[in-house]
Amino acid sequence: MTDLSRIKPSHTARAAFIYVRQSTPSQVEHNRESTARQYALAEKPCQLGWPKDQVIVIDDDLGLSGASMDKRSGFARMISEVALGHVGIILGLEVSRLARNNADWYRLLELCGLTDTLIGDNDGVYHPALFNDRLLLGLKGTMSEAELHIIRARLDGGIRNKAARGELRRGLPVGFVWGEADSEVLFHPDEAVTTAIRSVFERFSEFGSARRVWLWLRAEAPSFPLQEGPGGQIRWVVPTYTAIHHILTNPVYAGAYAYGKSRSERYVDENGAVKKRMRHLPRDQWSVLLPEHHAGFVDWTTFETNQKRLGANTRPGPHRVGGMVREGSALLQGIGICGHCGRRLSTHYRGRNSTPGYHCAGKDIVEGRGLYCLSVGGIAIDRAVAGAFLEAVTPAAVEAITMAVQQDRNHRDAALAQWRLEVERLRYDSEKAERRYRAVEPTNRLVARGLETEWENRLRDLAGAEAELRRKEQQQPGTIGPEQLVHIQALGSDLPQVWYATTTTDRDRKQLLRTLLEEVVLNLKRAEGHAHLTLRWRGGAITTLDVSVPRFRPQGLRTDEDIISLLRRLAVLYPDEVIAGIFNRQGRKTATGERFSANQVGSLRRYRNIPRFQPSAEAPDGELVAIRKAAQILGMNTSSIHRWLADGFIAGEQVTPGAPWQIRINAELQARIVQQAAPDYLPMLEATMKLGVSRQTVLQRVKRGELQAVLVRQGRRKGLRIKVVDQQSQLFEQIS
Repeated sequence: MTDLSRIKPSHTARAAFIYVRQSTPSQVEHNRESTARQYALAEKPCQLGWPKDQVIVIDDDLGLSGASMDKRSGFARMISEVALGHVGIILGLEVSRLARNNADWYRLLELCGLTDTLIGDNDGVYHPALFNDRLLLGLKGTMSEAELHIIRARLDGGIRNKAARGELRRGLPVGFVWGEADSEVLFHPDEAVTTAIRSVFERFSEFGSARRVWLWLRAEAPSFPLQEGPGGQIRWVVPTYTAIHHILTNPVYAGAYAYGKSRSERYVDENGAVKKRMRHLPRDQWSVLLPEHHAGFVDWTTFETNQKRLGANTRPGPHRVGGMVREGSALLQGIGICGHCGRRLSTHYRGRNSTPGYHCAGKDIVEGRGLYCLSVGGIAIDRAVAGAFLEAVTPAAVEAITMAVQQDRNHRDAALAQWRLEVERLRYDSEKAERRYRAVEPTNRLVARGLETEWENRLRDLAGAEAELRRKEQQQPGTIGPEQLVHIQALGSDLPQVWYATTTTDRDRKQLLRTLLEEVVLNLKRAEGHAHLTLRWRGGAITTLDVSVPRFRPQGLRTDEDIISLLRRLAVLYPDEVIAGIFNRQGRKTATGERFSANQVGSLRRYRNIPRFQPSAEAPDGELVAIRKAAQILGMNTSSIHRWLADGFIAGEQVTPGAPWQIRINAELQARIVQQAAPDYLPMLEATMKLGVSRQTVLQRVKRGELQAVLVRQGRRKGLRIKVVDQQSQLFEQIS
């Protein structure tokens, strides 16, 4: 910096800025010589004529890259001061310290030229307002940006070349560790960790659902391994659904090496700021994918099959079949196809008994109203499809039952193995805590007390795990003898008995059905009185069935007899205007296709000689009351009565759908509404997790009387409490 001709008194009257920057925190920590040289520039302005109190060192951007202005508060502050005309000169070790991006660099040059601000480095002092100096500074900025590009290209090329050989060491998921060789990947040396990972794939091969695997681990496995960062310590925690799904979708567990699964992108947000985000790429866009790179928990073919099953579990789009089986009783859920438009059939449930039915979601506009392609009850259709399925699989029933028994035993053995490994791990932790406690000096009580507390906690965990292991071992069923095996085989020969048994859930039936059936095309011919079913089996075989359905009844100018019959029942309880509202809510029409009014109901009633409603002069006996009165008796809001009535907890009575509800107040109902529930009654969330079903299924079972429930109406945790009994496999109880 020997050229002083460009420094004027107008420059020395303003501040001198020293800009200090290192690209990464590692450079700040280890490359101390470069940082020291930059701080030493603070003496240069004093030699050039600036007072020491006007020298300002900006080191806010230490550890930040100069590739952009984003997050560089020091550079932004310097730009602002230059624009205000408060800066006489900017000094840096080289121009690359100021910016490695031409957009930021030329912006600084433009402002310096407008405000008569100098720029200096080791080669000299430049005035951006002069053409030659500006040209030279622009060339230096371009070379600085090109230098950064070359450095990045070299590093990225080396990384990609090493990753293409499978030798780039990156973080491995839990269950794997790096070996001594360049590309060697080994299983984790802890047997408990590898056993927990293997149980995930074993259970998924059976359940076919990541959520059901997670629920099984929550119920059976004591804990699950979690790795704290790449190469970090293993911590045993409660399993989460995210961890299970990550294991099932990570190709590393299938023995593959993958690199470049995501890409960093820059974008402009709604505030105009430049941000970065990571975008996950589809598999065909990954940079490197090397199957059979190392030994995995499953092979690559099994991994591909698992991905297809996981993809089929999601809600399918239009004109596609599939989806995960649910708890409802409709057998064709997910595999039913409309024979008219080809859309996937939707399921619905009606009535107090939740009778299943099917309808096509595609609506056609008819006379200004949207009408479904088809809507039909599902009882007869499900019965016909189940009969065809049982007829097809009866020859393999004996073998299937035997395999199911062995599979159930394998489940229990796997759960016991998890608990035995858990006990072994906790025993080691307690012995380790004991050795640490005995190794400390007795006089050092501050340390001894902490180690003693840790030892006691480990012993308490060990005792709890051993007690749980003993309980599960006692619940383990005995070995199946020859007589019991004969009984099982005899049961397998009568597969319909197993299919319709109460112990066989709707989910099991639908899962069995999907093993052979790909789709069922339903073509409804209502006028002809039957539905034509086309069953397409896996492998290409086709079966056709005809199922009888109710015909449409022709409409005339005479009111339907069912409306007249309903009117006779309602006229005893309600006036004409209430009956008209009930008919309209049910979608009933007059003989001419119009909505009912009170006058029309009265005319029809008089024409049919139906007596008019006469309110009773006697006071109600209090047994059957309206919802408002029931809310007063039970001490609840009417909205709460409606909610528990819809959920099935409170039973109501209607003369017909659409009529006002009436609640029968008795001792049984009042006993189910309590201030505090017994300990064996669980909240709804815990009950759903323990039973492995949805909230709607629990409410349906309460409604049918299969589960006992009480309503806690006060306190912080008010709401339904469900009594859940731990049920064992009834198949073995029937055998014994």
